[in-house]
Amino acid sequence: MANHKLSRTTEDIKRELTAVFRELKDPRVQGAFISIIRVEVTNDLSYCTVYISAIEGMERANEAVKGLKSAAGFIRSELARRLSIRHVPSLIFKATDSIEYSANISKILHDLDKKRPVSDENEEAETDE
Repeated sequence: MANHKLSRTTEDIKRELTAVFRELKDPRVQGAFISIIRVEVTNDLSYCTVYISAIEGMERANEAVKGLKSAAGFIRSELARRLSIRHVPSLIFKATDSIEYSANISKILHDLDKKRPVSDENEEAETDE
């Protein structure tokens, strides 16, 4: 039962963080297209690690993390106002390059598909008949 409550609280925090990020005025956060990749909350709800990624790359994600760290007090107070939990966890922001990594894999797969010979497609069509 406790695990279900923790996962539900984690999802609530992630949802509310997304909404709060849209309201931030810091240009390091506002100008970047950032995404919350993962949120991890400790069992006692004392710490919350938020993994951030940016499409522009790791450097831009690090800039966004700096902006988020400077606004951590405001973000935490907004979470306290929006969520009905007794103790709002301390926020730890970490940058990750998962969006850039995923885009790179997608590009590689797309390039491989383009390099695939046309004759393979014709042979597959003939064997199906």
